Amino acid sequence: MKTLQFKTTINCGNCVRAVTGFLSDVAGVEEWKVDTDHPDKVLTVKGEQVQADAVVEAVEDAGFDIEPQTA
Repeated sequence: MKTLQFKTTINCGNCVRAVTGFLSDVAGVEEWKVDTDHPDKVLTVKGEQVQADAVVEAVEDAGFDIEPQTA
């Protein structure tokens, strides 16, 4: 399973709820979570066919900033 990570501005439970519908609509996303305790608010997305650009678009559509996490 492919795993992608992103730095976001999703920083609380209400933010997670706000983005849930958008991420649920992204093709290929099998599971996702946001580490709101991490300084970069890391979004981890897993799925066999998940595409990074689709995740970025969904999170931006939900009103949050997002960028790929660098190692």
